[in-house]
Amino acid sequence: MPAAQKPMRYGHTEGHTDVCFDDSGSYIVTCGSDGDVRIWEDLDDDDPKSINVGEKAYSCALKNGKLVTAVSNNTVQVHTFPEGVPDGILTRFTTNANHVVFNVDGTRIAAGSGDFLVKIVDVADSSQQRTLRGHDAPVLSLSFDPEDVFLASASCDGSVRVWQISDQTCVVSWPLLQKCNDMTNAKSICRLAWQPTDGKLLAIPVEKSVKLYRRETWSHQFDLSDNFISQTLNIVTWSPCGQYLAAGSINGLILVWNIETKDCMERVKHEKGYAICGLAWHPTRRQISYTDAQGSLGLLENVCSSPSRTPGSKVSSREEKDYNDLFDGDDTSNAGDFLNDNAVEIPSFSRRIINDDEDDDDLMMASGRPRQRSHILEDDENSVDVTMLKTASSLLKEEEEDDQEGSIHNLVTSQRPLYEGPLPTPRQKPFQPGSTPLHLTHRFMVWNSVGIIRCYNDEQDSAIDVEFHDSSMHHATHLSNTLNYSIADLSPEALLLACESTDELASKLHCLHFSSWDSSKEWLIDMPQKEDVEAVCLGQGWAAAATSALLLRLFTIGGVQKEVFSLPGPVVSMAGHGEQLFVVYHRGTGFDGDQCLGVQLLELGRKKRQVLHGDPLPLTRRSYLAWVGFSAEGTPCYVDSEGIVRMLNRGLGDTWTPICNTREHCKANSDHYWVVGIHENPQQLRCIPCKGSRFPPTLPRPAVAVLPFKLPYCQIATDKGQMEEQYWRSVTFHHHLAYLADNGYEYEESTKNQAIKAQQELLMKMLALSSKLERDFRCVELADLMTQNALSLAIKYASRSGKLMLAQRLSELAAGKAAELAAASVEPEEEEDCRKKLSAGYSNTAPEWSQSGLKNPVEDDAEDSGEADDAEEEPEAGLNSFCKSANFSDVPAKAGAVISSSQGRVNPFKVSANSKEPGRSVNSPHSSNILDNMTKSSKKSTAVHRATSSEKSPVIKPLIPKPKSKQVSAASYFQKRTSQANKTEEQKEENSKNLSSEAPAISHENVENQRPKTGFQMWLEENRSNILSENPDFSDEADIIKEGMTRFRGLSAEERKAWTNKAKGEAAADEAEAKKRKRVADASDETKIQEEAAKENLNLPKKQKPLELCTNQKLSAFAFKQE
Repeated sequence: MPAAQKPMRYGHTEGHTDVCFDDSGSYIVTCGSDGDVRIWEDLDDDDPKSINVGEKAYSCALKNGKLVTAVSNNTVQVHTFPEGVPDGILTRFTTNANHVVFNVDGTRIAAGSGDFLVKIVDVADSSQQRTLRGHDAPVLSLSFDPEDVFLASASCDGSVRVWQISDQTCVVSWPLLQKCNDMTNAKSICRLAWQPTDGKLLAIPVEKSVKLYRRETWSHQFDLSDNFISQTLNIVTWSPCGQYLAAGSINGLILVWNIETKDCMERVKHEKGYAICGLAWHPTRRQISYTDAQGSLGLLENVCSSPSRTPGSKVSSREEKDYNDLFDGDDTSNAGDFLNDNAVEIPSFSRRIINDDEDDDDLMMASGRPRQRSHILEDDENSVDVTMLKTASSLLKEEEEDDQEGSIHNLVTSQRPLYEGPLPTPRQKPFQPGSTPLHLTHRFMVWNSVGIIRCYNDEQDSAIDVEFHDSSMHHATHLSNTLNYSIADLSPEALLLACESTDELASKLHCLHFSSWDSSKEWLIDMPQKEDVEAVCLGQGWAAAATSALLLRLFTIGGVQKEVFSLPGPVVSMAGHGEQLFVVYHRGTGFDGDQCLGVQLLELGRKKRQVLHGDPLPLTRRSYLAWVGFSAEGTPCYVDSEGIVRMLNRGLGDTWTPICNTREHCKANSDHYWVVGIHENPQQLRCIPCKGSRFPPTLPRPAVAVLPFKLPYCQIATDKGQMEEQYWRSVTFHHHLAYLADNGYEYEESTKNQAIKAQQELLMKMLALSSKLERDFRCVELADLMTQNALSLAIKYASRSGKLMLAQRLSELAAGKAAELAAASVEPEEEEDCRKKLSAGYSNTAPEWSQSGLKNPVEDDAEDSGEADDAEEEPEAGLNSFCKSANFSDVPAKAGAVISSSQGRVNPFKVSANSKEPGRSVNSPHSSNILDNMTKSSKKSTAVHRATSSEKSPVIKPLIPKPKSKQVSAASYFQKRTSQANKTEEQKEENSKNLSSEAPAISHENVENQRPKTGFQMWLEENRSNILSENPDFSDEADIIKEGMTRFRGLSAEERKAWTNKAKGEAAADEAEAKKRKRVADASDETKIQEEAAKENLNLPKKQKPLELCTNQKLSAFAFKQE
């Protein structure tokens, strides 16, 4: 006879409710969202006693005359029962307590709240508290172990944990539930329960079944399910005897199973289909009291009371059916006779043999259907044949029932060894970057740098709203979601949507190409049968979709199908930016809570190539992938669930560098940051702060916060650690400039110059700090990272600090770096330029700083000390005083001041070495320094320099050329070169002959020596026809040069060297002939240049009045600091 369902009655206002019985079963106690606790004598009680405990009551528990409630004022209160007198507050939380339970003897309570904490409090002395930490989201439910050893808890973070109460440690954790940010958004409140008396099994409602786990071993024993279950189960409760288990679903279905037979004994449907949120079994009778989400109270009577449903009869019939399946043909009758003859004894015996609690080989599957015969007939150490069953049957007839079971169990069973190693980790499901969970009715489908896509899926409306950050790009759009789209991506060109397949419809990919210039702006593609789209992304002119068939399909933005290729594993997420496609997938099964992910990075331009070939994706221990995408500059990045942001380091072999830990900026453990974008210049991490959750709600509109980046360097509190972190962060965040240059993108040259300037300043500060700490070897290591100009300044700082050995080491390092730079250069012309410019600093001429005018000693000492201090604070402030020559006037030490002479900008405070500054003595007291063997050639006059600039517009380049792009570099390489390099070379020759002259002799203005051909030029002339024949579309010289440089670099080192030597041989012959012509023209050239210089000086009246040298130097330093 089925259970009798009494009509439900009003109990509380609409909302979450809870129910329990008192110890004797005389009263039913309920609580609800109206803040009242009501005490009912029975369901027909028209005047229940009511106790107001607060604004809302979320949970109640009753034991030993103590009524405990979890109230909305973040407290757990105690009242006497049945009087209802307040008896104090047991504990407090920072947010609402969601569930409260008693232990078996009623001495302690456990409460879980929305601040991720679980507290165990002694009822008699509330000061005795234990706090369990480990959940990453609000706690849903709790259950005490009957033996008071363990406590089970379920949380919105998707995990179910078992805690050891004595030492407050987590024994085991299972990721079973869907993740959410709060109990109100949870698909199931997951009210789990331990089996009474011995606590052998822990029942957990998961989706449409109840999972049962064994105590101590924590192994999954079996599942309880039923074909009538259509919605998620919400709550479970045991009968006091532990033989039956009741469960309630979110659509109002109540089921009762027999644990021994795993049969569903009762199925009762809620009269209105409301969610069951409270379920309690009467302590002595066959009654179940329940409450729903609308505040109503109901009662089931005569639960499992039919004689036809006694455990013995059910098990006997079930075992007979199972054993009949073991045999075929004639053997069936014999087996049937055997089982029929022992219809009473065999069930208990067979359960001990086949369905032993220590054995996982149950005859019944989770669905309640019998297993396949092959599973039962499989031989292993626990197999039992018919002969053994007959032997056991004879033994059963000779002894009493209790002794029979014990002896037979010892005869025929053996304990299977337990595996105690790491367990496999469930694979992370596919997700779309910048989206919130699918089960939410109002959710973000995408939030990225382009815009926001919101999805509304409720009873009133099912729609998609698209909003753009830049409204000039496209107006906001409202779309109907009739096909139930669940995946989306947004780019400046299009909107891409995808939906799962159904029984009638295939999975679809829908694109709205709003940047199209024609009238047809939409296209729709159906996926093949049994193939669902799991992830999508958009790039520049292309779209990609990863499917459940482990395929990645590429499309043009207009809907043309392109390449299709297989993925090595199930996709996790994808992102696109420009021509780059970033794919993350499962490369294997992770263990011990770790995910095993791989990554592919492809470039889908004209020359398609794969940058990352399935490399492992590093994640924090026991974390999962939370966000994946690109920075605004095009560098791949991702974030894991522990808040660690990592970025691809292109300068270190495409490795992943952690650049930020968002958890360091969270005020509470329950807070998180939801990343929406990353910018490298300026360095900004754009994210949304989420208080008490992992993702934001759609309403009200979340505010975006900006977090700084910080690399995880050691001793970050010290000056040394801070400067090291700042330097390497600057280096890491400017690798994208080289990538842009290599791929032909335009970028601001000033950005690169400012970055180099800041990096060199940090290196100089670190060198000064190391020098003060007597770490000379460390100084040399830091100097190895410097540019040539910064290294020259470091040499000056070392010499003025009295560290002559360090200065000598730095000088040797400078010479070695110059040699390495020359050897590594592909272009012979740049190789010669670097060697000539650097060799000028190591001639036998005294350095120019030793040729300063006569000054009084006080001014000299003050200036030296001031410059030394400035060297520590502003390493690049001003020109290197060792290198004040025409050569280094073209190489400002401040990288930010690198300009082209065609712009007409010169430093107005620079002191020119013209004829109006006589009296420079070669014999200076500073010449006794160890650096006396270093020198620079004399500086050209400002007038001559300006005349040259106006006539031929030479390009001012730093020592190490840093072109804007490869095309610009190649084009400028083959331009007709001005005679500046030749002028510099001839000037050095003149200065070596006239060391004691007061003014520099310039006699090269009219010399128009042709630039000698390089090895690459000769190779290009010979192979130009081949390049044009293979690339007929090349019309621009820059394209030919770029292709030629690529091929030339592909030659072996011996071949390149041969071309270089060949070019040098021709250049030597040309140079000899040029020197003959030069001797004849020297006299006339010198006269003409002096006349032009005098004429130019007449046009510069503002530069005629000389200033004092010390004043000039102070103004110069001030001017460079202002820049």
